[in-house]
Amino acid sequence: MSVLVTGGAGYIGSHMVLELLEAGEKVVVVDNLSTGFRWAVPDEAAFVEGDAGDIELVSKSIRDHNVNAIIHFAGSIVVPESVVDPLGYYYNNTVNSRALIEAAVKTGVKHFIFSSTAAVYGMPETEKVSEDTPLKPISPYGSSKLMTEIMLQDTAFAHDFNFVALRYFNVAGGDPEGRTGQSTPNATHLIKVACQAALGMRSHMEVFGSDFDTDDGTGVRDYIHVSDLVSAHSAALQHLRNGGDNQILNCGYGRGYSVLEVIDAVKKTSGVDFDVRMSERRAGDPAALIASVDLIHERLDWQPGFEDLAVITRHAYNWEKHLLDMKKSGEATG
Repeated sequence: MSVLVTGGAGYIGSHMVLELLEAGEKVVVVDNLSTGFRWAVPDEAAFVEGDAGDIELVSKSIRDHNVNAIIHFAGSIVVPESVVDPLGYYYNNTVNSRALIEAAVKTGVKHFIFSSTAAVYGMPETEKVSEDTPLKPISPYGSSKLMTEIMLQDTAFAHDFNFVALRYFNVAGGDPEGRTGQSTPNATHLIKVACQAALGMRSHMEVFGSDFDTDDGTGVRDYIHVSDLVSAHSAALQHLRNGGDNQILNCGYGRGYSVLEVIDAVKKTSGVDFDVRMSERRAGDPAALIASVDLIHERLDWQPGFEDLAVITRHAYNWEKHLLDMKKSGEATG
């Protein structure tokens, strides 16, 4: 039996592939390499280049590799981009997910794990959000992910099919052993941007909003190490294989750090006092967004191992430095 990982050549997906292989699982990756990298997929994993929404291709991959579970990462994730290109996001995130779910049902794959997002909550009225917080996405990105959650619930009701959807908060860091990390060009993740500024890849970085109702005026977010995130997926897979019921769960640490605290951590990690400039708030940015995580600990018996901002920023910085060296040598070109 194998696990199919869509988007397995990307940031989170490549970490998931490593974790599955280390656990003795057979893995097949489906990725169109639009944002992922072929070099990020270990040789031990089977690789199929193509779209997760290609029913024929995915169905063949499922049959060829005896797949019994799907972990679905493939999709577009940049909120401002989704506002400019809503139809592209609904196609890539919703239409393709619908096709992937159909392929799973038609081939008898019963276990499905979906990468959802805290963006489904929009601008919550409370700082800490639980799974019961009203769902009010304010971007096509958040709406496209919520639509997939709804499709999964309806499919599970109608078929012999079960799922876990994990609503990510701010994913950061890199593989502790330096094997993979956030490699997408022009990524907008705060910690990646700060690391690039520390390495001289950017002349400066901007802080969007310094007048929020927080301790230092900058936005507060719940940052989760990517290795802890994929371990939550492993726990979700075990939950489903053990006959567990369908779950939609927040995935974070339950505490937040401000933008300035994150920048300070990167400066300490790198030893570089890079230029930071204050800019206006971006539309739709809440002052704080922190996960209530009681449910994921209860339902999946999941415990993080890298719950430390200094560790997260160190791993992210080490990877960014390694990636820069790869680019200079021509190794990180696709």
